[in-house]
Amino acid sequence: MTEEVRAETGARRGFRLHNIAVPARPLEPALYLVATPIGNLGDITLRALETLAGADVLACEDTRVTRVLLDRYGIQNRPFAYHEHNADEAGPRLLQALEAGKSVALVSDAGTPLVSDPGYRLAQQAIEAGYRVIPIPGASAPLAALVGSGLPNDAFLFAGFLPTKDKARRDRLAEFANAPATLIFFESPHRIGATLFAAADVLGGARQASVCRELTKTYEEFRRGTLSDLAVHYEEHDNVKGEIVLVIGPPKEQPATEADVDAILTDLAKSLPTAKAATEAARLTGLPRKVLYQKLLVMKAANG
Repeated sequence: MTEEVRAETGARRGFRLHNIAVPARPLEPALYLVATPIGNLGDITLRALETLAGADVLACEDTRVTRVLLDRYGIQNRPFAYHEHNADEAGPRLLQALEAGKSVALVSDAGTPLVSDPGYRLAQQAIEAGYRVIPIPGASAPLAALVGSGLPNDAFLFAGFLPTKDKARRDRLAEFANAPATLIFFESPHRIGATLFAAADVLGGARQASVCRELTKTYEEFRRGTLSDLAVHYEEHDNVKGEIVLVIGPPKEQPATEADVDAILTDLAKSLPTAKAATEAARLTGLPRKVLYQKLLVMKAANG
């Protein structure tokens, strides 16, 4: 390798931070799934910058969008388009690069690749072919919306985009109605009003929710309230702009009725001693074990 080629390669495989040139180390052959900012370009990680600069092949959803990020950090790597419209053609070329022992980095326009984009197909194909797939974590719109929503985050379910047709949208929402988790959806600004009304009808208007708009950008907004209140607001304000994540809180737990408790105790008493049956019933219903134990004794006495 000549000195000129070494110099050119060294310049290309690097990035800049506050006018400081940072060289990028060579990457081992693998498919790197690189998370990029969802709005604020300052949210990129150092590991992501080094990967974007050092990859032999850089694949992206839209070269114009990715070029803005690369220019911001002085990365000279040339992006290669890979998206849902050219995946059948571009995918095999990327797999050929992996076969040739090259490192391939994949980014989407914003956020983490494979989340609501065709990147999962490439990752699946790479795994099936025996290549390493290495995630480079970073920005994620669903997680940013979840932590900013103020809703429970001990269990959550990300469901991507809802169907555009009203009936299909309501059917989809009904599938999640009783899920004991906070629900996260992507939604477009011109459909958010209709989606909120459908969600209020299907899930109940009293459920807490948050409309998270333009996350990490200049006009970032979190509008919180019940599904009914939010639906009314967006009906009155139909000129919504920007990217939206809709977060809906989990359903409230319904206390067990007396009939439910009796049925549970009767069923448990068939296979467990009285004390253990009361303990298990307390776990299932949240009621005091002592109360359930006494109730079970009364039921057994009544049945002889």
